[in-house]
Amino acid sequence: MKRALITGIKGFTGQYVAGELEQHGWEVWGIGSHDEADDVRYRRVDLADAAGLHAVISEVEPDAVVHLAAIAFVGHGDADAFYRVNLIGTRSLLAALAACGKKPACVLLASSANVYGNTTEGVLSEATPPNPANDYAVSKLAMEYMARLWMDKLPIVIARPFNYTGVGQTESFLLPKIVGHFRRGAEVIELGNLDVWRDFSDVRAVAQAYRRLLEARPVGEALNVCSGTTHSLREVIAMVEKISGRSIRVEVNPAFVRTNEVRTLCGDAAKLRRSIGDWVTPPLEDTLRWMLGAP
Repeated sequence: MKRALITGIKGFTGQYVAGELEQHGWEVWGIGSHDEADDVRYRRVDLADAAGLHAVISEVEPDAVVHLAAIAFVGHGDADAFYRVNLIGTRSLLAALAACGKKPACVLLASSANVYGNTTEGVLSEATPPNPANDYAVSKLAMEYMARLWMDKLPIVIARPFNYTGVGQTESFLLPKIVGHFRRGAEVIELGNLDVWRDFSDVRAVAQAYRRLLEARPVGEALNVCSGTTHSLREVIAMVEKISGRSIRVEVNPAFVRTNEVRTLCGDAAKLRRSIGDWVTPPLEDTLRWMLGAP
C-alpha cells in the first residue's frame, strides 16, 4: 500500500485530501499542531521542530508528501507569521525529507494563485509573471523559489490553487461567511469590496487534483488548480439568494476593504489537464448548494 504524509491534515483542505487518498488505496498519515490522541496515524509536531520532523518522517517513510500546513488567511494580523510558517517551515520540512533515508516519489507543495497579484488582463497561466500584492502572496512565492533549491534532492511539484471552498471552511473566508449568514437567517451581512472577481473551485475537486498530481508526478513544475471561471461577490450573493429563496441586505464595512486587495483572479488549468488528464470542478452554484444543505 502506498503511504502518504499530509502536513496540516486536520485543516480544511487536509481532511478532504486525506479522504481522497484513502478512497484510492493510500495509507494516510498526518502531522499538525493539535493533539489527536485517538488517531494512531497522526503526530503532533511543529514545522519549526527539525528534530521532531525528522523523527516523524523516519517513522512514516512516506511514498508521497502533501504539504498543506500554512497560514492561508490573507488578512491574518501577524505578517511575520506568514514567513515563519509558509517559508521557513516549508524549508524545515524539505530539509527533513532530504535527510531521511527513503526519498519519497513526490512532494506536493501547496502554493497559491495569489503569487500572480493584480494581473487583471485575461486568464492567468503559469507563464504569467508573478506580482505578489501582500505578505501572504510574497511568502508563498518565496517558498516556491526556496523549494527550487531542493529540486536536485527531492521530486517537488508545486500547486497554485486559486480560491476554493466547501463544507468545513471557516467563516474567516468570504463564501463560508456568506453561506453562514444565510443558514442562520441573518437579515444583514457586512462585507468589504463587492467588486472583486475570483476563480472558485470545489475543495473536493482540488483534493482530487492533488491526488492525481501525486500519481502523475510532473516533477519540477508549477501548476494552476482552477476552474477558469470568475464570479464577483455580488454574483455569489445572488446565487445564494436564489438557492435559499431569501434575500439579505449587504452593507459595505470600510474596515473590511483591503488596500492591497487582488481585484481579479482567473486561472488557466490547461497545464494541469495536460499533466493529469481531464479534470473539472463543479459549478459554483452546486458547491454553494452543498454548503447550504450541509448538516
